[in-house]
Amino acid sequence: MSSLNIYKEQLSEYTTISNYFIDHYMEDANEAQLQVYLYLLRMISANLPVSVADIVAKFKHSEKEVLRALKYWELQKLLTLELDSDKNLTGIYFHSIPVPATETIHIASATPIADKMSIPMEKSSATVVTPFSLVAPVLEEKSEPVSKYAKPTYTADQLRRFKDQENTAQLLYVAQAYVGKPLSVADVKTIYYMCDVLHFSDDLIDYLIQYCVERGKKDFRYMEKVAINWAEEGITTPKQAEKATSKYDKSVYTIMNALGKTGTPTTKELEFIRRWTNEYGFTNDIILEACDRTVLATDKHRFEYTEGILNSWKRDGVHHKSDITKLDNHYQQKQKQTATKPATANRFNQFTQNTYDFAELEKELLSN
Repeated sequence: MSSLNIYKEQLSEYTTISNYFIDHYMEDANEAQLQVYLYLLRMISANLPVSVADIVAKFKHSEKEVLRALKYWELQKLLTLELDSDKNLTGIYFHSIPVPATETIHIASATPIADKMSIPMEKSSATVVTPFSLVAPVLEEKSEPVSKYAKPTYTADQLRRFKDQENTAQLLYVAQAYVGKPLSVADVKTIYYMCDVLHFSDDLIDYLIQYCVERGKKDFRYMEKVAINWAEEGITTPKQAEKATSKYDKSVYTIMNALGKTGTPTTKELEFIRRWTNEYGFTNDIILEACDRTVLATDKHRFEYTEGILNSWKRDGVHHKSDITKLDNHYQQKQKQTATKPATANRFNQFTQNTYDFAELEKELLSN
């Protein structure tokens, strides 16, 4: 009897995922990283070409986010990025997931192929690829210094020992009560990180979680960012945190809202606000006046634009809002004099000195 040919109607109906990947890699990956990895596995199972532009269009992530996700999985040693001589991404090798010898969980093959599988990165008309445009944004991360607040990758044994500590059970119970749901492994890792790296006391962690939840923020990623900000400010007790957050809420968020910003301010934004309040010594009414003028003038680079205004007011000796009115009146008078003054061939007479022109200020800021 001759051998039989066996056919399947659809080769791409299912994509098999390693159990070890689910147990040990998913919890630390963000949404973009997971979507990129799973989509690439799906394309392997269907033996279909894919490009960065395809992934961008599929999930509405930016090209930079997609490239960061690819680099993340390369750092996890689950794949290798292939580059040509011009640093363009030409292919991806998927490695079989390394399973420790002590691991007893059965691992299903990620794909019905050999240990490595190359995905051709088909060029897409949706994105014009120039040399270094694909990979340079990702590779730049190698030169960034490692933060002293970098979050370690905790093992299951470390988490187990942490949860076995006498005071940890109470801390986790309180945290779970605040957020109103069982804590995930990633949530527990964040709390462990606050203890281990940031050296927060249980009382400070309790206060931090309560502070975030009261503001409608139950995401532990958000709490982690707040915790890092507190650590950078040298906050070590709930009393210090209460004092800082009281000032933070009244000043920082008022200024952020005035500039059309929501969420937690970045480090750079906080630098601007602290400069305006501490170094320049401006009160909130003056800062908010500068913010109002900024919002009316531009939709971009608002912190830089406001910095230009406040720096100018500092040089001109502004201490009260009445000083701003005087400067405005002086500027208007200079404008009228310039408009009524007859034109001459002398180029020095045509130059308006000491004007208060925020339109020119914007052009200067945006050109830098």
